[in-house]
Amino acid sequence: MVRLIGLLLWGCGAPVVGMDLPDVVDPVEDPPGDDPTPGASADDVELRFVIPTRAAERVEVWLYAEPMGADALRRLVLTREGDAFVGSLTWDALDAAGFEHVWYGLRAWGPGWSYDPAWTPGSDLGFVEDVDASGARFNPNKLLWDPYGRELSHDPSNPVSASWGVYMAGDHRLEDSGPVAPKMLVLRDRAGDIGVKPRRELRDQVIYEVHVRALTMLDPTVPEALRGTYAGAALAAARLSDLGVTAVELLPVHETNNDRNDVSADASGDNYWGYSTLAFFAPDRRYAADRSPGGPTREFQEMVRAFHAVGISVYLDVVYNHTGEGSALMSWRGLDNAAYYELDGPEGYRSDNGVGPNLNATDPLARELVLASLRYWSEDMGVDGFRFDLAPILGNGCASGCFSWDPDDPDGILLRAAREIDADLIAEPWGATGEAYRAGHFPEGWSEWNEGFRDTIRSDQNQLGVVDVTTGQLAEVLSGSPGRYADDGRGPAASINYVASHDGFTLADQYRCNGKNNSQPWPYGPSDGGSDDNRSWDQRGDPVRQRRAARTGLALTMLSAGVPMLTGGDELLRSQRCNNNPYNLDSVATWIDWAALEAEASGFRVFTQGMIALRLAHPALRPGAWRSADAVRWYEPDGSEADGGYLSDPTRHAIAMWLDGEAAGDPARAILVLINGWSDGVTFQLPPSPSGGRWRIAADTHEWLEAEGNVLAPGAEAPLPEDSYLLGTRSVAVLVDP
Repeated sequence: MVRLIGLLLWGCGAPVVGMDLPDVVDPVEDPPGDDPTPGASADDVELRFVIPTRAAERVEVWLYAEPMGADALRRLVLTREGDAFVGSLTWDALDAAGFEHVWYGLRAWGPGWSYDPAWTPGSDLGFVEDVDASGARFNPNKLLWDPYGRELSHDPSNPVSASWGVYMAGDHRLEDSGPVAPKMLVLRDRAGDIGVKPRRELRDQVIYEVHVRALTMLDPTVPEALRGTYAGAALAAARLSDLGVTAVELLPVHETNNDRNDVSADASGDNYWGYSTLAFFAPDRRYAADRSPGGPTREFQEMVRAFHAVGISVYLDVVYNHTGEGSALMSWRGLDNAAYYELDGPEGYRSDNGVGPNLNATDPLARELVLASLRYWSEDMGVDGFRFDLAPILGNGCASGCFSWDPDDPDGILLRAAREIDADLIAEPWGATGEAYRAGHFPEGWSEWNEGFRDTIRSDQNQLGVVDVTTGQLAEVLSGSPGRYADDGRGPAASINYVASHDGFTLADQYRCNGKNNSQPWPYGPSDGGSDDNRSWDQRGDPVRQRRAARTGLALTMLSAGVPMLTGGDELLRSQRCNNNPYNLDSVATWIDWAALEAEASGFRVFTQGMIALRLAHPALRPGAWRSADAVRWYEPDGSEADGGYLSDPTRHAIAMWLDGEAAGDPARAILVLINGWSDGVTFQLPPSPSGGRWRIAADTHEWLEAEGNVLAPGAEAPLPEDSYLLGTRSVAVLVDP
């Protein structure tokens, strides 16, 4: 059976410069297993295009042999099938036309710009209005990239076209963006070896959040040509494995407009973090040593394989709540504005993310795009988990001009992702508006960044006498915050615990800085924005106290139920010199200087390594379900069990947490965690050990044990000579009954 699904317009070998070329039909026999995969998909016979859009009235695929500065060689007119335009052509035809690689873009017509056969690029034929009453923004003079495309050729802002004006409507509506616009690459072979995925419960993970470039830009063990790349990160896998982390969480690697970060020796207009996605399927070329067609995809897969080979899961920080298209016509906006974005009137947009228009999470086209992207990164690229930037926007049930939290929609992104995507799902559970703050309210199958944990620990350590923090509040976050997550049917692993993240001070700066300093000159600034609520303190400028505070903060993170996360370089006390919002600093301010830091803070790395090992050695610290009253007890320093009055008294700053090891299948019969938030030492009278013998010391964050790394190896814990323990100022100790 032969099906006509497209028209291929051949120009007798000439570039497409007008619409007077003869239509040549290129029929394709339906291949076995033909599927409607969105975007460009290929087998050995044909190349198929499926471009989802309900609003468009005509869509053409323009094919290029080169992505920059060249005219299209061919174009394919697609035909509508349901909510998409489809078409195909044979590889024999493309090979005969001399395509070594196929780059492509889209031109679309619809409400506001009707199709006129006499139209040519740069013409106004068919133009009615830039925006119609339904919010449609069609303009065939703007070459669009495919939202499902797998590799993007270059940034919109580039040496040929530094301004985004050519992508705009209004005064720029007749400018043809085709010669300079980014093009998508057809990947004929997407298969890659991603290794064997580690299968580990989320509660057993220790997450290491880091930027691809930060990880190796200053790593002397990585060849210079590979630094800051996926290939360089692959070589760093052994370093992270030695530290003990079990999951590496990469800041966004989807394509973003960052190629020109190094154009000037300052941070003006730079986009280092990458939270402004241009393509949900394309790995950022800037992080690839191999930037040849297909190279970024292969190199990313090889990096994943390297992490998997040492048992480390790979998580991605992903941005689906908005795009980096801005007010231009580059992709989604020019194909189906109202389907992909939440409008507020024909020309306005709703933004609860504070950066750009909300993704329209109610529309099937937007939903399928997000889920297809997640499926691709999980299945084809090997990713094991995702952290969702400003995730409540994906649970917004309002289609236009408002925010309505609807996490239980069975067809919504949140529940479908939990059902359909074989990966760990972690939400940043807030947005830029109060309506979008949804911490503790995500559905089963989702975990969340727990800023309640962060703020409680920071306040307890740094705001004594200024902010009231009770031992009961400490007990809550040490237990995994059941008050937040238990009512949703979720367990302790719903809580991602952290004191520091990319978004704010580093761990070291949390205890070195009294406030932010973002206006300093390059390379440590200037950076606008940044929170003023840091709950930080410089520990009176004393380096000894600063190291102790950092050890205590990290220890509390590792000893709490839930999932601990640290940020790249925290194990070496990396500093950003009090810049708490270095989103634009692609510089030594944000790169990990391994050699210098290891010379200065190797002891802190040993401590971090020891605390991770301690956590992983004791299942009692990593509960899968909420602890019963028999599994955890709370003690006052005098040895009596803490009652409600003690736990709610803001003048009390010392508490002991007793965990039943035997019930948890732990090698220790019991674990006792002592916490002293006072500015003086506190003597704890210890409860009897289950064995009847002496408690043994496993860790203490005070400086008296600093020479030994503050942690004793499992099996080498030292028995205490007495049934009491003097815990130093603002410290944490761990005792075990083996």
